[in-house]
Amino acid sequence: MMRTARPRRVLLAAALALAAAGAHAAPPITPMAPATPPQKPFAFGVIGHPLQHGRDEAVLKRALVEASQNYPAFVVATGIKAASEPCSDKLYAQRRALLNESSGPMVVSLAGSDWSACLNSAGRSNAIERLNRLRELFYADSESLGVRRIQVTRLSSTAKFRSYAENAHWEVNKVLFATINLPANNNHYRPEAGRNSEYEDRLVANRAWLHRLFALAERQKMAGLVLFSDGDPGVTAEESFSLLPSFQSKQDGFAEVRKQIRTMAAKYKGKVLLIDAQAGAQNGEPAIQWRGNVGHVNMAADWAEVRVTPGAAALFSIKGGSAEHAP
Repeated sequence: MMRTARPRRVLLAAALALAAAGAHAAPPITPMAPATPPQKPFAFGVIGHPLQHGRDEAVLKRALVEASQNYPAFVVATGIKAASEPCSDKLYAQRRALLNESSGPMVVSLAGSDWSACLNSAGRSNAIERLNRLRELFYADSESLGVRRIQVTRLSSTAKFRSYAENAHWEVNKVLFATINLPANNNHYRPEAGRNSEYEDRLVANRAWLHRLFALAERQKMAGLVLFSDGDPGVTAEESFSLLPSFQSKQDGFAEVRKQIRTMAAKYKGKVLLIDAQAGAQNGEPAIQWRGNVGHVNMAADWAEVRVTPGAAALFSIKGGSAEHAP
């Protein structure tokens, strides 16, 4: 018994010594989580509705080719027809077929000239019926047009707003892009009593849409949010700037959407860029006008290429294409 007790005591002492040494040892090194890879720069194209300047379809075809020549991530067409052209199913189908030939993804953002000024054979407004027909032809599924397509999420995926398929969003390299139906003719506000059901319903839908977009951009920590529309809501304009020089109504059809975008953009950490189909006061190449973190572009050219550089101080830069408008 005496011979076995000592080795046991020696082993116990050795174990205690090892435990004490372990208590003072450096903690194990935890591998660092891999850093988020930087997002790659990319470009997208915008076709600035050249048909509204009184030219023929050949100009649109040329703009479509030129806007796609540098293999952009996608191209947005801001409008499909001029106000002087017929609001016919035949023309709608013809323009859809043309835009669908785009080599890259093609997203169609409606213009007021596509629907809001349409009249029926009796000379009465046919805007709502024509808008619904455009929705059937251009926004029947969750894809863009083009030979190569991208998936988009439509406002119509929400049961409450199932009619508003023209409002869509998609993402490229942590930048959120979206279309919003804001026709240039004072957002289709009608001064006649009892004529504003379309405007009022779309106002509610667009309000919900903007809330969704900014919430998504904030939640996903998007570097930027880009909105495409026909009309210029005047978000970057001075407060004293008159937005209704050609309307007899005192009602500003863009007032609510302008206030909403300004309020939400002020809370958003990224950049907000609005691109509309109006030529504005600019001549030649379009330029980005900034007010805080909100930028605005009037499409003064037939088409433009917008370069996106994630992580750079200037997230967006723009280069215009042909701008030789007919008088």
